[in-house]
Amino acid sequence: MMRLNRHKLRIEEHEPRDDAPNVDEHPPGTDAGAEDIALVRRRSRVQSALVFGLLPGLAMLLAGGVGYLKWQKTTDTEIRSAQIESVQAASESTVKILTYSPDSVDRELQAARDRLTGNFRDAYTQLTHDVVIPGSKEKKIAAVATVPAAASISASPNRAVVMVFVNQSITVGNDPPSTTASTVRVTVDRRDNHWLISDFAPI
Repeated sequence: MMRLNRHKLRIEEHEPRDDAPNVDEHPPGTDAGAEDIALVRRRSRVQSALVFGLLPGLAMLLAGGVGYLKWQKTTDTEIRSAQIESVQAASESTVKILTYSPDSVDRELQAARDRLTGNFRDAYTQLTHDVVIPGSKEKKIAAVATVPAAASISASPNRAVVMVFVNQSITVGNDPPSTTASTVRVTVDRRDNHWLISDFAPI
């Protein structure tokens, strides 16, 4: 009984008193509703600022990313096309500038010059005019070139470097032909949508 009484007393001591004064959370002169509305409005402004600030930025980033990918795709396509075209042009032009016969050497090498450009065209023109054409006519020299293989070293939309493997058979008069094999580093430049040899360097 004594224990229960003490326990009862302790419980009663912790129970709130009915006569405790009520404390108003919002003292006279304040408006709880106005404060809540102001808080909601501030949050709304922050959210709006984030939304309207981030969305345009994200849109610009996405647009820039799409533009870059499109540019990259276009560039890659142009380079692949340049590789294919330059290898073909370098191979065909190498055959043309190294192939001739005594009866048509003037016409053949004149046509070959149209596949060249820059200083190499000038040097080739002088060499063929001063040495190759007269020698071919006088000694009945004929040359036939073939390209068994070629590979792209580097390529851009307007310039490319190609490794060309050349076999050239030369016949002098009635002598048996002699064949030589060589490797040439050929640089080609795009001029008026045509790939022209601008440098021809045996390795």
